[in-house]
Amino acid sequence: MAVWPGLWPALLGIVLAAWLRCSGAQQSATVANPVPGANPDLLPHFLVEPEDVYIVKNKPVLLVCKAVPATQIFFKCNGEWVRQVDHVIERSTDGSSGLPAMEVRINVSRQQVEKVFGLEEYWCQCVAWSSSGTTKSQKAYIRIAYLRKNFEQEPLAKEVSLEQGIVLPCRPPEGIPPAEVEWLRNEDLVDPSLDPNVYITREHSLVVRQARLADTANYTCVAKNIVARRRSASAAVIVYVDGSWSPWSKWSACGLDCTHWRSRECSDPAPRNGGEECRGTDLDTRNCTSDLCVHTASGPEDVALYVGLIAVAVCLVLLLLVLILVYCRKKEGLDSDVADSSILTSGFQPVSIKPSKADNPHLLTIQPDLSTTTTTYQGSLCPRQDGPSPKFQLTNGHLLSPLSGGRHTLHHSSPTSEAEDFVSRLSTQNYFRSLPRGTSNMAYGTFNFLGGRLMIPNTGISLLIPPDAIPRGKIYEIYLTLHKPEDVRLPLAGCQTLLSPIVSCGPPGVLLTRPVILAMDHCGEPSPESWSLRLKKQSCEGSWEDVLHLGEEAPSHLYYCQLEASACYIFTEQLGRFALVGEALSVAAAKRLKLLLFAPVACTSLEYNIRVYCLHDTHDALKEVVQLEKQLGGQLIQEPRVLHFKDSYHNLRLSIHDVPSSLWKSKLLVSYQEIPFYHIWNGTQQYLHCTFTLERVSPSTSDLACKVWVWQVEGDGQSFNINFNITKDTRFAELLALESEGGVPALVGPSAFKIPFLIRQKIITSLDPPCSRGADWRTLAQKLHLDSHLSFFASKPSPTAMILNLWEARHFPNGNLSQLAAAVAGLGQPDAGLFTVSEAEC
Repeated sequence: MAVWPGLWPALLGIVLAAWLRCSGAQQSATVANPVPGANPDLLPHFLVEPEDVYIVKNKPVLLVCKAVPATQIFFKCNGEWVRQVDHVIERSTDGSSGLPAMEVRINVSRQQVEKVFGLEEYWCQCVAWSSSGTTKSQKAYIRIAYLRKNFEQEPLAKEVSLEQGIVLPCRPPEGIPPAEVEWLRNEDLVDPSLDPNVYITREHSLVVRQARLADTANYTCVAKNIVARRRSASAAVIVYVDGSWSPWSKWSACGLDCTHWRSRECSDPAPRNGGEECRGTDLDTRNCTSDLCVHTASGPEDVALYVGLIAVAVCLVLLLLVLILVYCRKKEGLDSDVADSSILTSGFQPVSIKPSKADNPHLLTIQPDLSTTTTTYQGSLCPRQDGPSPKFQLTNGHLLSPLSGGRHTLHHSSPTSEAEDFVSRLSTQNYFRSLPRGTSNMAYGTFNFLGGRLMIPNTGISLLIPPDAIPRGKIYEIYLTLHKPEDVRLPLAGCQTLLSPIVSCGPPGVLLTRPVILAMDHCGEPSPESWSLRLKKQSCEGSWEDVLHLGEEAPSHLYYCQLEASACYIFTEQLGRFALVGEALSVAAAKRLKLLLFAPVACTSLEYNIRVYCLHDTHDALKEVVQLEKQLGGQLIQEPRVLHFKDSYHNLRLSIHDVPSSLWKSKLLVSYQEIPFYHIWNGTQQYLHCTFTLERVSPSTSDLACKVWVWQVEGDGQSFNINFNITKDTRFAELLALESEGGVPALVGPSAFKIPFLIRQKIITSLDPPCSRGADWRTLAQKLHLDSHLSFFASKPSPTAMILNLWEARHFPNGNLSQLAAAVAGLGQPDAGLFTVSEAEC
């Protein structure tokens, strides 16, 4: 019976469907279904079967089937027959058997797969038909390939000692197919087959069995699949070497004083990369025990020697007695609570008192001399006199004018304890085990009721100890410490972010009778509508507590905070560990990031790396990066910029453009690099940066001109125009020169304050009592723009003292005394002799 050729596909589909229903469940392997009674040798068998494939971006994928003998082949995808018009068919004859062969191809698009995406995997299978039956091929699964941008876990910066093990974890972004992971050390591929000291675990962590100095580098985890290649944030690993003593030298010959000595050096090994110096002394002396030091007094030289030594000893004893008598007479003019001379020598800085020039004979000026560090006590502040004492009038116009000279001085000494001894004493207590290695981020000193100031240079961190904050008769050894975020576990919840450095002042638990003021930078853009700011304090047990919610302070609270654009000043009567934490209330909440571009000072290879740092806009963060770059041999190549980073969950992107292709070649494989949002917003990761590697076409190339863009997606951005000579251009190096802030880290007594002590007391005495005309401390607070804190000031025994203490904390060492004098003089006190200081009052 003749059949119209156009009906063959329909009839074949019916037959195939019937066979498929009879065959039961679909299987992945090839399955044959012979017709009863037919020759099984003539069943189709596949020469080519469809294989698993990935769709990259929007490009369709091709599936191919080829079978012999075959009269028809159709594809079936996810249980549905593919339309005949979508098949591309090629018929041929198998050369070895002479049987008919057929090859069929179809395209599968991304849209087809996405229709069932998430419900089940998309698969296709082809069915071949011959006169003896049907055969089904294996299933081929079609998946959409992707690689997410953010790493599930990135490596963190570490400092490890020599020969210590290093583990840098890395969990790549989610992707299909799963990403392969490799590691870069300073942009060079880490190959465990070439270095038996390193290996990569199944979880993709990089392990260095024993750290070597050569392992000091920036490590980057790279994840890649057929779609993309992602780079983690680089982790700076610093391998340091603690110093160790060399063997002692031989004892020297016995000297005339019957002693001999031996020495050693801190060179076995010498400290490197920030390692600790050797503890102990490098020189050892002791009495000789040999017969070489058995002298007799029979010789005239020995007799003369002994007589001279006795004479010197007698003179020293007499001189000491005279000094004690003089000291006792001088001491009568000082406070009776001062127990010994150590308080005097650590309590004062020179204060000069003398009349003004001839045109104003009634002007008294007092100005502390910040340069002296002598330890001599030269007399009382003012001599005692019988009868009426002369007075010097303080005029309104020159209340605090500096004037040199003077004959009544008290000198002080800086703290004399060694850094090693101080840290070792603290390290024996549980609370101080996390104090940083070394003393570059620590200041310490010995203080009494006269007060003083501690500063950690180039960090913006200081502690002001006002007069009478320490009870009279007490002497405290106080420290101030800056912690690295990775060294202190500060739990952050929800949208909270660290806005300030983590700072400790202590020891905790000491009795204070007045609030001290802790000053530190912050990187938040303060706005009550955008931020909820909290001051956190760590207890001795290690837990963190919210001790202050800014904007909701109670006047009688133990803590209070003056928040300014880039700094905060914390009043506290309890020492401890503090941090300022912010929680965003809206997407308008922003942190200030400082953007810094560094590159090598000397370039000896064709490659040239530009490192772009994105760090908190605080002095302490800047100091850490500058010190790191000094170790790496880097220099600043552009003026720093500030970027406002918002709580929008968008990442920070960095890219390089307009690189002259005739001179340089960029090795960046993607259009931009990214730093994940949460790495920046969390605020606890240091040294966040991206590296752009350029390669010179010729070693003689030295001029570089390009652009670097840094921007937050849908947010703020900055552009750097780089144009300089890499071999000799250092014009930006001086921008980051670290300068000492106000001299030594510890100042004690009047030298720590801009306002002379006697004038301070006069201002406090006159402005503390309420005045009907308003010429009291409230008006002074308004003139200094501190009137929002009136309730806090009023809760203290001396509101004026709180105002002056805050002024000192905000304006040291460069405060303008003339402006303060004008504010005080403009209060209009009715008493004309209000600011007079007599010598009898000293």
